[in-house]
Amino acid sequence: MSVLDQTKAKMAAAIEHLKTELKSIRTGRANPAMVEGVIVEIYGSPMRLKDVASINAPEARMLLITPFDPKNAAVIGKAIEKANIGVVPIVDGHVVRIKIPQMDENVRKEMVKLCHKRLEEAKISIRNIRRDSNDLVRKQKAAGDIAEDIMKKNEKSIQELTDKFCKEADDLTEKKEKEVSTI
Repeated sequence: MSVLDQTKAKMAAAIEHLKTELKSIRTGRANPAMVEGVIVEIYGSPMRLKDVASINAPEARMLLITPFDPKNAAVIGKAIEKANIGVVPIVDGHVVRIKIPQMDENVRKEMVKLCHKRLEEAKISIRNIRRDSNDLVRKQKAAGDIAEDIMKKNEKSIQELTDKFCKEADDLTEKKEKEVSTI
């Protein structure tokens, strides 16, 4: 696998991670991704909520969590409370309901800040990948494995990949900010 292929794969992974992080950021609408990653202690072992229950959004401001084993509803409710994600679970028989409260301006600003923080983390990751790849190309040149013009060409290609993936990260975050800011 060439240095460029490795670089592209690592940068794509950074973008996928950003997508996952952005999904968990709260908007004004109910989104199952908000709670999918909550850790629930079931049968003595920690598991992700999405592995022990189905999560649906039957209404714009309501999440409905149906445990695969109905006896776990109370445990799931407690785990969501403990996760401190700004929602209050209501254990209703064998299901857990979560009403998503209306977001005020301060909460929206906090969510936008969180979007920017996640964007910056993704860009730092992408830049670190660029640095590592450039170092690798320079080492190949120093070892005599590649010529100077190929090294320069590879560095230029690595920079183009960096620009492309940073732009994609910006676009994803901008889209999420619009979603958060929409009332």
